[in-house]
Amino acid sequence: MKRILAGTAATVALAASMTAAQADTWRYAFEEAITDVQGVFATKFKEEVEANSDHEIQLFPYGTLGESADIMEQTQAGILQFVNQSPGFTGSLIPEAQVFFVPYLLPQDEKELNEFFRTSKAINEMFPELYAEQGLELLTMYPEGEVVMTTKEPVAGPADLNEVKFRVMTNPLLVESYKAFGATPTPLPWGEVYGGLQTNIIQGQENPMFFVESTKMYEVTDYITFAGHNNFTTAIMANQDFFEGLSEEDQKMINDAIDVAFEYILDYQQGLTEESLAAIKEAKPSITVTRLSDEQRAPFMEAAKDVEAQFIEMTGDSGKEILEQMKADLANVSD
Repeated sequence: MKRILAGTAATVALAASMTAAQADTWRYAFEEAITDVQGVFATKFKEEVEANSDHEIQLFPYGTLGESADIMEQTQAGILQFVNQSPGFTGSLIPEAQVFFVPYLLPQDEKELNEFFRTSKAINEMFPELYAEQGLELLTMYPEGEVVMTTKEPVAGPADLNEVKFRVMTNPLLVESYKAFGATPTPLPWGEVYGGLQTNIIQGQENPMFFVESTKMYEVTDYITFAGHNNFTTAIMANQDFFEGLSEEDQKMINDAIDVAFEYILDYQQGLTEESLAAIKEAKPSITVTRLSDEQRAPFMEAAKDVEAQFIEMTGDSGKEILEQMKADLANVSD
């Protein structure tokens, strides 16, 4: 009997040690390839954590653990410790996060934009409370680059998007944005976009330029349009139970690593849009690139007012408060 008990104790001890060992390897999933912006951020974060602690970070680029909805579910369930996901997808969980899809809200000036993300009260104080309600610890948000439209036909104004089936993320406000722009918004998982464009199920999509290049969207579209309507935003989160269970030392180490990766990724992105555009032009000389004039943007900006009103309608007082705070934060960095 003693032998059985001793064996059981040994098994329990082994299981406990294995659990401790597993806890030292943290799993981090994101929505892009390892060489894309989210992958570069994740790699820098991993380097910082591993250089300043005994912990290891295991990285899971897009597709290795499923689509965006899958990695969010896995993070909420505690299977993943960290996830990088755009508010575009998180908008179904946290409606207020859709504010980042109000067209023409974010500035185009890179310095102003970066300073906004550094100092915004809405991002650093208000959003963490909303994410916490979903069992998520919001670590930071950062921009990934100006969003461009890639289409099969030229776009000079909303009339050119009439009856164009335009792929959007599964995000109610993004759907409303493209309705306001005159298109037929078509939510599709990312894995189906290239094939959808190839077979003409859809005729357009939007993303930052580096992503258009790395995913070869230019192969199945002929026109790239800079309308200035948005900058892609993303968020890094941790499972809240996991994060709150860490020592203060580990929490500080993670936050320090996030801060280093944040500044690194802003610096990394300088000139990235131009580099990606040059690579696309080299790969496909026939591609047509258009930067809309202020006059051409005016009807899109007019349509954006309706989208802002719909955001407030969707999210009520909470959304309105966040939108007003973001506008105040943006005014502070443009002074």
